[in-house]
Amino acid sequence: MVSSLPTTMGYKGGSKTAKRLYFVAILLLVFVDGLPADEDQHRDDGSELKSYHDPDSEEEDIHIVSRILAAASVTPRLDGSQTEEEKLSLRETEEKEELPEQPPPPPPEEKPKEVPLVNGGTAHGEPCVFPFFFHGKEYSDCTIDGRGDGRLWCATTYDYDSDKKWGFCETEEQALQRLQAEEAEEQYQTVLRMLNGSTRKAQKKELYEKLLKVAEKGHQKATEKVAYAMLFGDYMNQNITKAREMFEKLAVEGSPKAQMALGFLYAAGLGVNSSQAKALVYYTFGALGGNLIAHMILGYRYWAGVGVPQSCESALTHYRVVANHVASDVSLTGGSAVQRIRLLDEVENPGSTSGMLEEDLIQYYQFLAEKGDVQAQVGLGQLHLHGGRGVEQNHQRAYDYFTQAANAGNTHAMAFLGKMYSEGSEFLPQDNETALQYFKKASDMGNPVGQSGLGMAYLYGRGVPVNYELALKYFQKAAEQGWVDGQLQLGTMYYNGIGVKRDYKQALKFFNLASQAGHILAFYNLAQMHATGTGVMRSCHTAVELFKNVCERGRWSERLMTAYGSFKEGETDAALVQYLLLAEQGYEVAQSNVAFILDQKGAKIFNDNETYPRALLHWTRAAAQGYTVARIKLGDYHFYGYGTDVDYETAVIHYRLASEQQNGAQAMFNLGYMHEKGLGIKQDIHLAKRFYDMAAEASPDAQVPVFLALCKLGLIYTLQYLQDLNLKELIAQVDLDQLLGPEWDLYLMTVIALLLGTVIAYRQRQHQIIVPPRPPAPTPAPPPRPAQEEPQAQAEPQEQEETPAPGAAQEEEEQQQQQL
Repeated sequence: MVSSLPTTMGYKGGSKTAKRLYFVAILLLVFVDGLPADEDQHRDDGSELKSYHDPDSEEEDIHIVSRILAAASVTPRLDGSQTEEEKLSLRETEEKEELPEQPPPPPPEEKPKEVPLVNGGTAHGEPCVFPFFFHGKEYSDCTIDGRGDGRLWCATTYDYDSDKKWGFCETEEQALQRLQAEEAEEQYQTVLRMLNGSTRKAQKKELYEKLLKVAEKGHQKATEKVAYAMLFGDYMNQNITKAREMFEKLAVEGSPKAQMALGFLYAAGLGVNSSQAKALVYYTFGALGGNLIAHMILGYRYWAGVGVPQSCESALTHYRVVANHVASDVSLTGGSAVQRIRLLDEVENPGSTSGMLEEDLIQYYQFLAEKGDVQAQVGLGQLHLHGGRGVEQNHQRAYDYFTQAANAGNTHAMAFLGKMYSEGSEFLPQDNETALQYFKKASDMGNPVGQSGLGMAYLYGRGVPVNYELALKYFQKAAEQGWVDGQLQLGTMYYNGIGVKRDYKQALKFFNLASQAGHILAFYNLAQMHATGTGVMRSCHTAVELFKNVCERGRWSERLMTAYGSFKEGETDAALVQYLLLAEQGYEVAQSNVAFILDQKGAKIFNDNETYPRALLHWTRAAAQGYTVARIKLGDYHFYGYGTDVDYETAVIHYRLASEQQNGAQAMFNLGYMHEKGLGIKQDIHLAKRFYDMAAEASPDAQVPVFLALCKLGLIYTLQYLQDLNLKELIAQVDLDQLLGPEWDLYLMTVIALLLGTVIAYRQRQHQIIVPPRPPAPTPAPPPRPAQEEPQAQAEPQEQEETPAPGAAQEEEEQQQQQL
């Protein structure tokens, strides 16, 4: 029966079965080969990622694919539909399989190991002996064991312990290079110490010239400092091209600082064509090398989605690395203050000082301090202790001012002296006993700074035994008086359960209080709680914002003041480059300052056609961080077409955001104008008046322009009303006979006649009142006088002629009263 079936049916049925078997075989092969890989993957889930590229896994993937392809190629088709090419390939495969197997190539011959000749030591010029015996251990190669300088050495006899024959594993050329490197390192350290101790600009310029000579010897750190000085124009002429060449050379040597700098150059388009992809690569390599600024830049880029997909978790990872380092550097004194000066605010408000102290004001306080003013002494002490507001950090001056105030009995000065002794510095050595004495004096007088210092001493056992109960007591006293350190330490004790029962709600409460005063560690602890969901709901966004705040308090924030100083000295390009790097790190103030400098067209490093697009980019980034003026500037740029096409609708969106989110008077006024003109929005005079009124309420400075705008709006409204009103038709529709009666013309003539008679009568009465003046009465002749009084007698008649008679003056006054 089977043979009687049609041949075509059997052929088709067989082909379907073959196809099914073919696909099942492939799936089984994939599953069997992939099973060990899956097991390995599950086994390694708990371990950390080692690298982005795993050679073992790649080899397994290639192995699986080759097997699948091999199975597909050698499996013959059962449907009998092979082409001639497939048949030929199968024959070639069979012929290849019949060939005898080739023997594997012989392994390469191992070259005998070159035995170095030693240099120096006790056996100069002799060859090393391997293995050699040193301190009970055999060595088959040069070693650094037994040396503290890291130089390789070997023995020239087997038993070093008995023979003491040895030398360095280096050639004469290597020894010369080493000596040159040691000399360059010594020179670098000498120049660096002088730079740190100098405050004069002229001296620092000379020291950087010396540093350039050290860099020419190949010293990596010196080259890094010189390259950055050329990039920013710090004590050297700004030369971006030369700096880029240095950074490229350093990047090849693996310098993370240079890799970060090259990323910045490609991101900003300085000396190279802008490339965000290359910038991201260099930033990544710099971050992998441990550069904190590169980590910070990547954190901001992932947070804002600049050149990469927006990722809160990636931003959190990078910001946390930097924040950990910044928090570990925070001292008991709190560190230096960060000054954030907006160039736009200084231009628009020339009277504002932007937090900077004038030199005359500082001299005035110094004069008061010398005269014995205790408050001036304490204020200047704090100013020099923390730095900022145009004053450099100077612990020696701070100590002097605090000592004067403490001798006068000021408790704040005593407490701050305790802080300085507890922390220690280059000027003042650390001394727990002296610090404890000052803290006790201040605490006994009720000073919260002293109470907090005593709490720290008992918490960490500085000069006294550890006592958590007393630490808690003193921290509570300081926190009750609103002292930020007491609040912070109370939060730490509740968070960690030190001396008290662990209570995350109390910890959160005290950390929030300390953060309101701006303490860095309070922000850091709150960020950790939000990042891990400890005591609060986990919030990646909140944690990133808090970590970002901490990162912006790092030591690199000092460049904000350096850039401001360059701008004040007229070095606009140097200031712009420094602000650009800070803008890359996510400083909103730097972003707005970059946009302002570009907007004023004060930079020479960019072409004129690049300034507005670049300014627009940085206004956009600053506006995204909540700066109201930047949002209004974005509206202006789209309104006037600066750096982009004219787009009234987009301008309206930016103005509306600024008016709704930040209640900006300028934005409201602009919205009123656009409603008045119908630009990008429907014309509506009523809405225009509403926005004008809101602008006047939002800011007193807007009241005058709003008044003028409303006057113009009222005039336009009146003209428009009259234009819409047809006077001819209105007059034609008015019927005076019906409105005033049939004899309205007689009434009108009577009214006119009465008015005319009233005017005539008034004029006649005025003529009657006016009386002509009387002639003055003759005066009697004066009596004769002696001869010496003749000149005086001649002058008196002239005076009498010039002054009118009393009677005539009285008559004129009476006439004026009658007229009135």
